[in-house]
Amino acid sequence: MIHNLFSPSSVQEATLIHLLNYRALKQPNQVPYTFLVDGEAEKVSFTYAELDQKARKLAALLQSRKAFGARALLFYTPGLEFIVAFFGCLYAGVIAVPVYPPQGKQRMTRVKAIASDAQATFALSTTSLITNSAQSIEQEAELVALQWIATDEISNNLPDDWFLPEINYDSLALLQYTSGTTGKPKGVMVSHGNLLHNSYLIYKSFEHTANSRGVIWLPPYHDMGLIGGVLQPVYGGCSVILMSPESFIQKPFRWLKAISDYQATTSGGPNFAYDLCIEKITPEQRQELDLSRWEVAFNGAEPVRAETIEKFATTFAECGFRRSAFYPCYGMAETTLIVSGGLKAAVPIIRFVQDQALKQNLIVDATSKTENVIAIVGVGNSTPNQKIAIVPCTAPSGSIANTESLTQCPDGQVGEIWVAGSSVTIGYWNKPDETQQIFHAQLQDPKEGSYLRTGDLGFLLNGELFVTGRLKDMIIIRGQNYYPQDIELTVENSHPALRPHCGAAFSLEVAGVEQLVIVQEVKRTYLRNLDALEVIKAIRQAVSEEYQLQVYAIALLKTATIPKTPSNKIQRQACRIGFLNGNLDIVGDWTANLAQIDLLKLQTEVKELREQTHNSDVNHSEKLAFTEAEIQNWLISHLALYLKLPPDQIDIQESFTSYGLDSAVSVSMTNELGQWIGLELAITLFWEYPNIKILAQYLAKESQSLVLLASLDSV
Repeated sequence: MIHNLFSPSSVQEATLIHLLNYRALKQPNQVPYTFLVDGEAEKVSFTYAELDQKARKLAALLQSRKAFGARALLFYTPGLEFIVAFFGCLYAGVIAVPVYPPQGKQRMTRVKAIASDAQATFALSTTSLITNSAQSIEQEAELVALQWIATDEISNNLPDDWFLPEINYDSLALLQYTSGTTGKPKGVMVSHGNLLHNSYLIYKSFEHTANSRGVIWLPPYHDMGLIGGVLQPVYGGCSVILMSPESFIQKPFRWLKAISDYQATTSGGPNFAYDLCIEKITPEQRQELDLSRWEVAFNGAEPVRAETIEKFATTFAECGFRRSAFYPCYGMAETTLIVSGGLKAAVPIIRFVQDQALKQNLIVDATSKTENVIAIVGVGNSTPNQKIAIVPCTAPSGSIANTESLTQCPDGQVGEIWVAGSSVTIGYWNKPDETQQIFHAQLQDPKEGSYLRTGDLGFLLNGELFVTGRLKDMIIIRGQNYYPQDIELTVENSHPALRPHCGAAFSLEVAGVEQLVIVQEVKRTYLRNLDALEVIKAIRQAVSEEYQLQVYAIALLKTATIPKTPSNKIQRQACRIGFLNGNLDIVGDWTANLAQIDLLKLQTEVKELREQTHNSDVNHSEKLAFTEAEIQNWLISHLALYLKLPPDQIDIQESFTSYGLDSAVSVSMTNELGQWIGLELAITLFWEYPNIKILAQYLAKESQSLVLLASLDSV
């Protein structure tokens, strides 16, 4: 069995090249990947033999250009071409660097920063994506200097002069740049051995077999999408159905429908994905689903919430979903992917503790429902060949205690989570100091060896790991990581009234969802005549444009009052505590209306607005073209509901980004708008046509064209 051949005890000379070679030789006609182009019916696939051949052709081309050891950006939208490029790099001994192509009018800031940090020489992509991105690429010297290769143009008729590169188990395979980083990117160095070992851990933990089948919508440039969606099928000899994240976000039903149609046994994602299904999938749609074969519903990459587990299990029980299928897990790019997970058939372990005690890093079981209670979901035991240590830290700042006397915490005590094992990666690319600090932490007992400091807080109880928070300042929203310093730089550049290097970005949990908060000092010269609303609007717009995130709250502070260290560094945790306690020196603020608004009144106002569009629910087979006014009313009413704003506060000439419209809302609205108007709309619609007036004008013309074509067809 191949998983025995490539288990940790027998893979010291193996690489991912050997793994795919084995599959192509032993199972040449098996189809490991099927990609749903539209998230539904249209699909493409290839066999192990075809993947092996395509990887060889690309590798031979790279080898002819003396690319061994070089870094190559993988500049792809999700799909099979990415998989070819990834294995093509491995076959050539080239270090793969997956990047996310900007959408619409997004800038190449992140791609440029990664290319520069990785010292990339090559960029692999498709002909169409290179053409569509040409203007943006040409504006960045770092990207122009790369050797761009359109991998979809490589002929299968080229001679096969590929040769096996001189690499081994310890050779570098991948630079995984954690999502969100722009200013100072950090590329995690991942070896062939790391990837093989973590693939083994997932295979054993999920109890996969050759008959297992997955459905994965996570992007391949994310560790969960790459290792779970691209590598696990090759490691386990199983198959996977892939779709893009946009297909899922646009219509969450597509994810569960694919699980149902293909009788998938393994699928999952961050916690927000399950919440989205609860919110968006209708009772009628649930009647179409059979989730009885779903054995592993993994939940990771962001905090796992007990409320979500309960609601999803209850909502989809009628579809055959079993609560025991939920598989809470914990991991990160620095550990390749998975660190811990539970038993496959066990129900999730949920512990109820006192809120106030937890804030002091203490675990006190709740004895009454009248207490302020926090439900914490266990994320399993450490996986084979991995060790988890909980190391003492001081409350509430979370700073590490005396490093000369570090010992492990007893059960039930909160500390920083440290990890050791074969899946812990090599370190950060070209960052030796950070690598030493993060990847080579030492306990008091030298026999314990080196540990990775995760920056997360948690505790162990009877072997089960519970994650309670974060030491590090990373902001995680919908499973995506955002570095606060990047957001802070965007904020301080959004308006001249804002004081440089005097802001903090952090997240708060509001109604069970992580939300973004900004506190930012104002320059002294602007205090007397400060237009706080103008500044706040500029901040919201800048953050929306750059990160497709909505800001939950903004506090503008008096000059020289933001909490800092003696060395002048921003104290983000102190800012967070000050914001919660209301003791910051605020000169202007704003908070989004999430639960506070009178929703009944808002829904009544929206209903009245929709009634002005007398035929808003009639499709093109029954009516004339939609007018600009009808489309404007639709957009106003839906924005009002999404943003929880009264319709009369929405200006048709204000940009969508000025309302803080984020990517999840824009993709969801695009899908609903397309269904209503009867048009197939691009997910970048709200970025290409930046306000209601411009978008309504464009859609009215498209609607007229559609009706005209329909009338011609009927002649």
